[in-house]
Amino acid sequence: MANIRNKVILIGRLGADPKIVTLDSEQRLANFRLATNDVYIKEDGEKIQNTQWHSIVVWGKLVDITSRFLKKGTEVAVEGKIIYKNYDDKEGITRYVSEIVVHDIQLLGSATK
Repeated sequence: MANIRNKVILIGRLGADPKIVTLDSEQRLANFRLATNDVYIKEDGEKIQNTQWHSIVVWGKLVDITSRFLKKGTEVAVEGKIIYKNYDDKEGITRYVSEIVVHDIQLLGSATK
């Protein structure tokens, strides 16, 4: 358990094609949104589906895999860590962001049609 300090594993589908960015330092990163779904049944028998959207950031060699194989609707498993950031927007309001920085990606299926 000593190695499990900040670890996230999510399985879901991409909400859109990944956005690939090349920084001034020539480093590349990929961003995409991942939808995970929880389903439960209420006491009255009604089925409820709850979708959570996660901001995913990919660096390094995994950007190549992301750009080649991931498209909107693709089902993937991602493993990484959660980070929190804040910034002040143009109006001076502090905004808070959480992101999953990915260390590993596993393709689970093709994009939905």
